[in-house]
Amino acid sequence: MQWKRHITGLAFSIVFVVSYFTNKFVLSVLKFTYPTLFQGWQTFIGAVLLLLSGKFGWVEMSRITRSAALSWLPGSLLFVGNIYAGSRALSRIDIPIFFTLQNSSHVVSYIILKVVHREKTQWLKLISICLMLLSAINLPLHDPQFDYSGYFWAVGHLLCVGAYRVFQVHYKSSNLSDLEQQCINYLFSVLLLAIAAHPTGDLMGAMEFPSLQSHTFHCGCCASALLGFLLLLATVKLKSGLSLKHFGVWIFLSKITAMSLSPFIFYMDINTPSLICVVIGHVGEALLVYSHRDSQL
Repeated sequence: MQWKRHITGLAFSIVFVVSYFTNKFVLSVLKFTYPTLFQGWQTFIGAVLLLLSGKFGWVEMSRITRSAALSWLPGSLLFVGNIYAGSRALSRIDIPIFFTLQNSSHVVSYIILKVVHREKTQWLKLISICLMLLSAINLPLHDPQFDYSGYFWAVGHLLCVGAYRVFQVHYKSSNLSDLEQQCINYLFSVLLLAIAAHPTGDLMGAMEFPSLQSHTFHCGCCASALLGFLLLLATVKLKSGLSLKHFGVWIFLSKITAMSLSPFIFYMDINTPSLICVVIGHVGEALLVYSHRDSQL
């Protein structure tokens, strides 16, 4: 029934907003800027909860073969790049700026599809891509809190997100479900981030973290891991019951909600030109969502 879809969408939006706010709090307010540990913790808890949910029959997951897991590894590598660079970027830039830059991942997807798959493009989609690219290019020029490192990692994040989106849609070598793909992502991430924790200096740096024994820090880390898992379940549930266009509408509304509420929770310094860039970027996203009818991406 229609009302059930609205409830699922509303639940998705709530978890989406609270999840991003929790991550932002730990990364920016508490300043726990050690992504191999923070993201490693989140993916470890996500993997444990997902495997337990599959074992008890709470979610539908089939046995993942070794060949399927190995063939999905390029996607998992992009996923690790996505969460690592995204964590770095979110710790340094505001949520509205982060989402505006993240939107330009659609530009990356568009270029890959154009070059590799020679796909035709609707005029409306092309206009939306241009608007998102225009806003992302102009943001660093007008952002009063411009942080080179934050923007650098944001670029890495959007490159990985765009490439992962294409890989996920056009990956045909096995019939892995979204949950099975994410399970491989989680397990690979835990392994890779654990190996990288010492060489990156995150392990030693975290030992000197001032709030390491703080209950607020512990609660924030636990909440972020649980919310990340709930967001995965909500995303899969919503995606399975809606068309691509309507799924995109809920993501768009969730981003708008998060951006509208973030100034009331986190300190922000935004001027008129940067605000215009944010608005243009999300007008582009709205046009992209509207252009989705029978397309896969």
